[in-house]
Amino acid sequence: MLRKTLLALILLILVPFPALAEKVALVIGMGAYQHVVQLKNTINDARNVGATLEKAGFKVTYAIDASQTELLDTMQTFSFDAETADIALIYYAGHGVEASGENYLIPVDAQVKSNKDVQRVGVSLAQMLKAVEAARKMRVVILDACRNNPFGDLIDTTVKADPAKAGTDSRSTGPSGLAPVNPDQGTMVAFAAKEGQVALDGVGGDSPYATALMDVLGQPDLEISLMFRKVRDEVLKATQNLQEPYTYGSLSGEPFFLAGGADAAAAAPVDPNNRVAQWSAAFAKPDAEAALRTAADQGDTRSMMGVAYLHQDASDKRFDPVLAFTYFKRAAEAGSAEGQFELAKSYEKGVGVAPDPAQALHWYEESAKQGFPDALNDMGFLYFQGELGLPKDAAKGIDYFRQAADLRHPEAMFNYARMIDLGQIKGQGPKDAARYIYSSIRIGAQVVIDQVTTNSESFTKKTRIELQKLLKDHQFFDGKTDGKFGPGTVAAINLAAGLKS
Repeated sequence: MLRKTLLALILLILVPFPALAEKVALVIGMGAYQHVVQLKNTINDARNVGATLEKAGFKVTYAIDASQTELLDTMQTFSFDAETADIALIYYAGHGVEASGENYLIPVDAQVKSNKDVQRVGVSLAQMLKAVEAARKMRVVILDACRNNPFGDLIDTTVKADPAKAGTDSRSTGPSGLAPVNPDQGTMVAFAAKEGQVALDGVGGDSPYATALMDVLGQPDLEISLMFRKVRDEVLKATQNLQEPYTYGSLSGEPFFLAGGADAAAAAPVDPNNRVAQWSAAFAKPDAEAALRTAADQGDTRSMMGVAYLHQDASDKRFDPVLAFTYFKRAAEAGSAEGQFELAKSYEKGVGVAPDPAQALHWYEESAKQGFPDALNDMGFLYFQGELGLPKDAAKGIDYFRQAADLRHPEAMFNYARMIDLGQIKGQGPKDAARYIYSSIRIGAQVVIDQVTTNSESFTKKTRIELQKLLKDHQFFDGKTDGKFGPGTVAAINLAAGLKS
């Protein structure tokens, strides 16, 4: 839903991404451990999975038998590259362990005698998630790392997490396996084995999980949520049900094919903000919906959303708004934040169901509680304009906009920056406005790029200077920070956005 009437001075528009579409991957393999048992197949796993990703069009960076310092340096560079990529993916093969409720991946130079040592010399899953978090559309971390605890009795895996440090409650899984995780919206974490299980290293050249990944990653016309379900099935079969892969989190709502595919969608590109058109084009083949339906019936909320979107397309013979509403409701009640958002829209607009403002507000609020950026942004408008029975409350509206902006919602970032620039946000000034503008440029918000390159005077001089300073700090700009947006500044903005100047 696009709510356009906030303030006359604030530009509201759905933001398309630039034509650039890049897929980047960091592939990590740890095998030649210096202080714990070495692993036989992890380097093969990493190199072979990396080669499969390269064939699928990924720009792959490798970290093989890296020390902690080397790995962290590589992750920092990769994180910067991920900011202008559509998808950022990390694959890790090596030792992994849960310590004090957090998951740690173990570099080859790690020497451990206690839980504190793991935290000091390991690389946490949280750090890996941080490295991919700025990708524009999709973030995936794949861990083939749930092998036996290599440190034996030196660490106590029964120690519970400290909520003040871990940020989430996490139960211990005992001496083997990794702890379950709850990644942010738009991020998927895939474990080679579900929590509490041990991932097998394999008896051939690759682990069972890596073998399945290599087989499935290269298959076109396989949407990512169905892809991981197929990986799970192959590993279960190969290990006689001893190892069951598991995924956590939820990806963005658009269909995505890691190895290419969706010929109809590729032949006729659709609006990147139109989920209905995307799913309809991606699943245009007559039998394409069957796999989605099967996965939906097995409880996969992303597949429920896909089926719903397919039946929302009025130009498609499958158009059935009542059926679409039914699947949105199933996904919403199963906890999907995107499902709750779409269900709210259905109730508000009366699509597939009679209009019900109270139910619409309820589901907007439920989605916003989960941090779904679109819902946060819309709650901002609802409070700002006093809709769906809410009293007008500009302060609450602005706070919702801030929350959405901090989650990199393109509209919210730009509009919040404009509010700051206009002096409407107490305690924030040009540096803060420039930070939001810079972030929206990095994720490819074309409306912001157009504004700052062709209509820079719409921002105050102080904000323009601070934006130039940020561009200079990140080595995109080497000119004067004078607030004048000449060819050098314009070229820097395009470079920061990942575009050719």
